[in-house]
Amino acid sequence: MTSTVTFASARPVELRGDATLPVLLDRMLGQWEFEKRFKDKRVAIKMHLGGGVGYSTIHPFLVGRVVKAVIEAGGKPFLTDSAYSVESARERGYTQEVLGAPILPVSGLDDTYVYTKQVNFRQLDTVDLAGTIVDADAMIVLSHGKGHGCSGFGGAIKNLAMGCVNGSTRGKIHRLMNSTFEWDASKCTGCLLCRDNCPNDAITFEDGKISINDHACKYCMHCVLACPNKAITIDQEGYRYFQTGMALTTREVLRTFEPERVMFVTALLQITPFCDCWGFTTPSLVPDIGIVAGDDIVAVETASIDLIKAGDFIEGSLPSPLKRSGTGHLFEQIHGKNPYIQIEECEKLSMGNRKYELKSVD
Repeated sequence: MTSTVTFASARPVELRGDATLPVLLDRMLGQWEFEKRFKDKRVAIKMHLGGGVGYSTIHPFLVGRVVKAVIEAGGKPFLTDSAYSVESARERGYTQEVLGAPILPVSGLDDTYVYTKQVNFRQLDTVDLAGTIVDADAMIVLSHGKGHGCSGFGGAIKNLAMGCVNGSTRGKIHRLMNSTFEWDASKCTGCLLCRDNCPNDAITFEDGKISINDHACKYCMHCVLACPNKAITIDQEGYRYFQTGMALTTREVLRTFEPERVMFVTALLQITPFCDCWGFTTPSLVPDIGIVAGDDIVAVETASIDLIKAGDFIEGSLPSPLKRSGTGHLFEQIHGKNPYIQIEECEKLSMGNRKYELKSVD
């Protein structure tokens, strides 16, 4: 079988408003029978609302058009993300007044509203699914496609596996990498970028020596990527376990919905090397591509990665100390990880099909 993935290009073929991305997005969403999928349903729109001084999350104008499409189809939409992102969402223009729908914390204000599911994979015995997601009738997985330090690419799979669980589960999934830290004191200049870029405050320095709190560390690789002198290294031979853990968690999230009640929409805009959780924005690696949509997560993720081509790389866009290896996909060149592995793991779990037909919206 071949799955259909629709594509709205960010590059207009004519200089007129109805040939540009927002209007193409409207037309594309109209092709997916939203009334049949979402009428009279509470529809969770799961996205990453960003944080810090980041500004490369999906533009509120585009998010509002997705909300409008659900409302016009008779659905009852709401936006959702982690509590800490919801708290600062208005700083990036995400408000109910702008978007047309309420914004709710995915697992409650204190991150404890969850449903526990068994997965029994290595030390990931259970995952705590966010209650707001499980309680919804339907879902649109609205993702920002970009790089990711642990999986190469962060899109719909990452949005579900890391965004539809509580913080404890995110930590357990990261620890599947079975990583070990090494710190080379001779290379360390004491710049503290590793400490300052740790989202969990797991790194401290005492008497010029590094200390890493393994309980707080979620193996996100921010410290490794931030260090300009490569003083910190992490053994990542088990990084496929991380991809498998994400796939298993994604499967548990999707199992809470009827298959025809879930849509995947991924924006390939402002594509940076880092996850939005870093809390700041670096230059786009490639020109804006557009938005893809489909009801097969494996096909949508495959199409998303395929559309990001190394040949389109913008010279000078890669922030120091990152470098390109010249081998493999653009994100594999940057992060040293094959971005397709997470997709392979999802396909093994019968979650979709990597064969797709890309249909452009006129």
